[in-house]
Amino acid sequence: MFPYIALTKDKSWQPGPYEGVELMPLHKNETTGGVTVLRKFKAGVTVPAHIHPEANEWAYILSGEWVESDESYTEGTLFFAPKGQAHGPHVAKTDVISLTVFDGPLTIVNAE
Repeated sequence: MFPYIALTKDKSWQPGPYEGVELMPLHKNETTGGVTVLRKFKAGVTVPAHIHPEANEWAYILSGEWVESDESYTEGTLFFAPKGQAHGPHVAKTDVISLTVFDGPLTIVNAE
C-alpha cells in the first residue's frame, strides 16, 4: 500500500502564478516545501523567462503542445530546470497539461 495517494477527482484547479496558468496541487512535502502539481496552460499563453531560486523543476507533458526555444514539444516530453537557472519563455501552442515537481518551495523570479 502506498503511504500517500492523491485522486484528482478530490482536488481542484487553482490560479497559478501567471494569467492563463492553473495549478492542481497533488502533494506537498512539509519538510522541504516541495510540491507536485498538475499544471494547465491555456492555448496562447506565454510564461516569461524566469528562475526558481529555491527548487529544481521537472515538468512532464501529459497533453498538448508546448514551444520552448522555437522547438515544439508534445506529450511524453520531460523538461528539467536546475535551481537558480533561467528557463523559458514557455509558449502553449494548444492547451497543455503537465505533471510538474518542485523539490523545494515554489518561488519565482523573473529572469528579465
